Amino acid sequence: MALRRTPIVDAALDRAVTIPSATIHAHVDSVRRRNPEGTPAEIIGLLEREYLLVVQGTGGAVGAAAAAPAVGTGVAMALTVGDVATFFGASAAFSLAVASVHGIDVEDAERRRALLLATILGESGAKAVTDVGELTGLRGLNVARAILTRMPTGTIRRVNARLTRQLFRKQLARQGGLALGRMVPFGVGAVIGITGGRALGRTVIQGARKAFGPPPDRWSDSVLVVEATEGAPRVIEQPRKHLPRR
Repeated sequence: MALRRTPIVDAALDRAVTIPSATIHAHVDSVRRRNPEGTPAEIIGLLEREYLLVVQGTGGAVGAAAAAPAVGTGVAMALTVGDVATFFGASAAFSLAVASVHGIDVEDAERRRALLLATILGESGAKAVTDVGELTGLRGLNVARAILTRMPTGTIRRVNARLTRQLFRKQLARQGGLALGRMVPFGVGAVIGITGGRALGRTVIQGARKAFGPPPDRWSDSVLVVEATEGAPRVIEQPRKHLPRR
């Protein structure tokens, strides 16, 4: 049983990409504050481990609740839809945190959605973005930088339409199968939830690595602030206010 495209799921995607940039940067700063000697690669590694704990923990909790004898199928499926929303939100926060480490700050919801979808879909998402990008002459850029700093808004909308179709055809079918597994009784559902959540999380991590490419060697003194326009985005270089630099 696969989750179908519905207004509820679309709304969950829309909510996921509205996290304030200040919240994202503050979280990255807090990780750096706890690890003052951490390189960009080391900080991204910590963000990856933190993200995995969130998605597998949520999956396990929902699996345990859905497997309880007093929980009906309708309630269990509602819990699973909530878990999908949490998965989207955590994945968006993670991908934007990685963007922050790479020195990119973007508030535009369309670009954020494209980044989220590309990372959730992993290799196939990166290929879809590259295919569209090649048609607009954006060869040679990694996927994330092309999405966030170079693609015209009209191209981003086409990318989002294509990635959304892929998401509902592939990834949410996997989520739907996982939802049924979470309803298995006697605690097995919790195990399936943890295992499945971790697998989905690893796909997103690999997707982010593919989209952004290697981390920078050192912390830069500036950040690229992206302002959306109807054509190509306006990119402004501003001093990085983040804590410690190395």
